[in-house]
Amino acid sequence: MNWDDYRIFLVLARAGSLSRAADLLKLDHTTVGRRVAALEADLNVRLVHRLPRSVHLTVEGERLAELGGDVEEALARVARVASGAAAEVRGGVRVSAPPSLTLAVLAPEATAFRGRHPGIVLSLIGEKTFANLNRLDADIALRLSRPVSPGLVVRKLGEVRFSFYAAASYDRPEAEWDFIGYDDGEEPLPQQAWLQAQLGGRTFVLRSNDAASQAAAAAGGAGVALLPDYVARMYTSLVRLPSRLQTPARELWLVVHEDLRHTPRIRAVLDWLVELVRADPAFGNVSSGSGPAPGA
Repeated sequence: MNWDDYRIFLVLARAGSLSRAADLLKLDHTTVGRRVAALEADLNVRLVHRLPRSVHLTVEGERLAELGGDVEEALARVARVASGAAAEVRGGVRVSAPPSLTLAVLAPEATAFRGRHPGIVLSLIGEKTFANLNRLDADIALRLSRPVSPGLVVRKLGEVRFSFYAAASYDRPEAEWDFIGYDDGEEPLPQQAWLQAQLGGRTFVLRSNDAASQAAAAAGGAGVALLPDYVARMYTSLVRLPSRLQTPARELWLVVHEDLRHTPRIRAVLDWLVELVRADPAFGNVSSGSGPAPGA
């Protein structure tokens, strides 16, 4: 049996479709299908039912997928230990963060980081899902809620401040504001849930699942958006609106796997992220010290 084919099958089992698995693996979807078919041929067993837009695991496929979790974790731990042994401050570091944080805070400072650490190649991954650090989906993560997975070292960096923003030309009393909000299904984000509780029966005039898009809409005069301060500052036409309400804040957590935290290149990126947040007035209640610490 080809172990790489098995690894591809495990990604497909989690992804649920060839196209999604191909995106995760950075492969063509036909390659994913061919490798899974090769695994089925090697094992002489059908593992998936192929449908037009998805794949469903057979009973045998479900059993092999369940067994694969332990195998993946063992292989990932070997990779983490090997990665952590590297003494040079060079190599790639993958940082997972919410898309708006990546866009507004991390990416603009990447050139300065490169000047300090020319041997490190940053990969900034803007995503709303939690990257699995145990499986090396990323080396470091910034998250707006505290992860609870075992093996992770976390530190609260501070708080993301939210405020009401609209175009400078938007001139309405607070009781008549038109709101822009998230289109995030049955489980709204904490800031969205807070906003919905304040609406008093009013509805949203525009929805978007992306904070930067909400900011752009507000800058264009569509209404009032509850935005992280670091997002709003990207648009010079936006102004912060005074409000009778005490707008919310969310905790910002820095996360790394315990096997990687002392690796020089990882340490360099961790220290850089701490410095960014500490120096940025868009964040409140910023912690002191350097780097993640267990239980911090």
